[in-house]
Amino acid sequence: MTTMTTPASTFTEIDPSTLQSWLAQGSCTLVDVREPDEHARERIEGAGLHPLSRFQPGAVRAAPGDRVVLHCRSGRRSADAARMLGTLSAAGVHVHSLRGGIEAWKQAGLPVKLDTRVSGMSVMRQVQLTIGACVLAGSALAWFVDPRFVAVPAFFGAGLCFAGLTGTCGLAAVIGWMPWNRVHGKPGSCASGSCTT
Repeated sequence: MTTMTTPASTFTEIDPSTLQSWLAQGSCTLVDVREPDEHARERIEGAGLHPLSRFQPGAVRAAPGDRVVLHCRSGRRSADAARMLGTLSAAGVHVHSLRGGIEAWKQAGLPVKLDTRVSGMSVMRQVQLTIGACVLAGSALAWFVDPRFVAVPAFFGAGLCFAGLTGTCGLAAVIGWMPWNRVHGKPGSCASGSCTT
């Protein structure tokens, strides 16, 4: 275990075997801070969902002495969420982050619930891939075909600036509605246009 102390909170990173033991004993609350499309695709049994993009520390219920374990894909987002739980750690709740996230959990050979009907690539990664491909294609066309094609990467750059300033991404909204991103008939997590990593 590694203890992390920040001005806002203190939390401990734990390994997958520790989490497995606590889950088997029923001695912790597991919180998944990934986005709904990621959670729908694969999840650790018993994990509640509180996406980091809309994380409300007050929504995590725990009493002094309780253990709360946060997890994400790789451990970065869960560490960020753990830092936000300063009021819980100050109240005596033991806040933990799963080191390496669900990827470390799977590498340890531990089970996940998998729904293959949900896309294996998150909406945010699809947005990044689409923007990258369009910027690359627009730049190549501007260089080799016609300089006016520079409008393509400029358009996507302006869209990224708008998304960063407002927290609203039109491309994420469109991609979230695509058939492969529909989670049980509902659009993926970014279909509202509000999507953060």
